[in-house]
Amino acid sequence: MIPDSFFKDSPVIALGRFFFKYRDFVVPAVLIALAYFIKPDVYEGHEHLNLVLNSVGIAIALSGQILRAVVIGFAYIKRGGKDKEVYADTLQQGGLFAHCRNPLYVGNLLMLLGLILVHGAPLFCAIATAYVLLVYISIVANEEQYLRGKFGEEYVDYCRRVPRWWIKFGGMGKTLEGMHYDWGRLVRKEYGTIFTGVSGILAMLAWESVANYGYPESKPLIRILLGVWAGVIIAWIIARVLKKKTDVLGTT
Repeated sequence: MIPDSFFKDSPVIALGRFFFKYRDFVVPAVLIALAYFIKPDVYEGHEHLNLVLNSVGIAIALSGQILRAVVIGFAYIKRGGKDKEVYADTLQQGGLFAHCRNPLYVGNLLMLLGLILVHGAPLFCAIATAYVLLVYISIVANEEQYLRGKFGEEYVDYCRRVPRWWIKFGGMGKTLEGMHYDWGRLVRKEYGTIFTGVSGILAMLAWESVANYGYPESKPLIRILLGVWAGVIIAWIIARVLKKKTDVLGTT
């Protein structure tokens, strides 16, 4: 358990400011470099273990994506920043935000931890897990400082009622009762994240095979993965065209 004092007046806030500004480039760049230099592990003679690790990793990553989809569909939070700095119009407390203060970041963490498990090498898992935890803990520390300063007692009261990381399931049905799920907003806001997440898992599976069995033996699997990726690319293009050229996905 990380004490609340860690999230107040801590040097980690400056680190969070850096990660918030450059996370779209720094996070994947570091993980890709680690995955390249630390070879994925396939436990010879224990193919079932490899299959279990990959399946569990994909399931964890999928749970993170589902969590993000639920959050965005019911109550999107405009906290993506402004001019690369933390920014919020209002203190969102509806939908999943009534049960967890950072459900989108929890979803991101689950997606990344699942991807890390697919890689499977213990050294990579240890370093990469520590890295992504540092990234999101510091980003949240930075955001909390901003929100505390902007919303004052309202945010302090929100913190008293709602956990920072854990999802409080009690009363979830009542919270979502009567709320409208916005599928258009889900596609509009999330198609890029879905594309990146699926692409990352497909790339990790291909790299795992090539690193352990060589390219010639991996070609059948790579063909299958490329076929899946082609479908993902088509879906991404359709979503982007609908967003940029039409209003069928809505605008809110």
